[in-house]
Amino acid sequence: MNDLESVDEHAPRRAQVVGTGLIGSSVGLALRAAGWFVSGTDERAEVADTALAVGALDRVGDDPAAELVVVAVPVGSVPGVARAALERGAVVTDVGSVKSPVVAAVGHPRFVGGHPMAGSEALGPEGARADLFDGATWVLTPTATTDPDAHAMVHGVVRSLGADVVTLSPEDHDRLVATVSHVPHLAAAALMGLASERSEEHAAVLRLAAGGFRDMTRVAAGDPGIWLDICADNRDAILEVLDDLLAELAGVRAVVAAGDADALGGRLRAAQVARRNLPTGAPPAEELAEVRVSIPDRPGELAAVTTLATELGINVYDVEVAHLAGEQQGRLILVVAADRAEELAGRLSVDGRHASAHELA
Repeated sequence: MNDLESVDEHAPRRAQVVGTGLIGSSVGLALRAAGWFVSGTDERAEVADTALAVGALDRVGDDPAAELVVVAVPVGSVPGVARAALERGAVVTDVGSVKSPVVAAVGHPRFVGGHPMAGSEALGPEGARADLFDGATWVLTPTATTDPDAHAMVHGVVRSLGADVVTLSPEDHDRLVATVSHVPHLAAAALMGLASERSEEHAAVLRLAAGGFRDMTRVAAGDPGIWLDICADNRDAILEVLDDLLAELAGVRAVVAAGDADALGGRLRAAQVARRNLPTGAPPAEELAEVRVSIPDRPGELAAVTTLATELGINVYDVEVAHLAGEQQGRLILVVAADRAEELAGRLSVDGRHASAHELA
């Protein structure tokens, strides 16, 4: 169904996905499962047709009436695609792995930079899944000029897809993601390359590659094309983390070479504790509370509040912006874990805002 005229005008909400590969098609599947009418386009017509065939789209083509556009193209192409979508009046977000250059290049209040920390070794729309984002972390990178309604809308949509939202500045995102995503991918590629080279001498090497090796190198099976833009656009942060990794590996080598069991055991135990303490998903509703914050009705306030929550290690599970008629202020309603609500309200109050914690109604 490619005819714009045949779109169901009574669909409750309408979105467009630009780029219907693995992530774009997974977004489409998840949005459709949440009740959205989803159109989509791709640089390659056959990829968009496949996305339609697997159920990621309701139709192929542009939708000028879409209220939300999700840009899922290589990082270098995001700014141009986003600017074109913004001209139609939509709220626009993206899924790119690098944020600073993209956010700076787009520079629009209705653009909310985003990055779902989810993926798969599968490629293309055939590997897409509606539940790909369940329990995943999805970073949003609003700035001081981001429209709070656009920010709140994207936050709510992302949460509805099952993801946990973390708010960071674009610069902090790029530094941190180099550690947890970009360098791990390069390390997996290097380890896979080493095993492949050694398999030429010992054919059994790859046959011995069991659980641990497969877990560490899984991401190396992903699309190599996207990493060219990522490594170019986030080069400085990646190089810094690579240097730190080389130093860490040199330290491990030293304790192994010295036969220092105590030092090696300490490193392994510290890694075990850190791995076991990786955060999990949202608590049940009875363990949540609201933090209500009065703020000036201007761009940047929502971004400042949610970024503060991230700095405190407090996950914001839902957010609402309420504009107060006749007043130059608004109210934010943040849903957080009940045992952290008073802490967040107190910190916000110290920073000069009026904030209070309340049980969920």
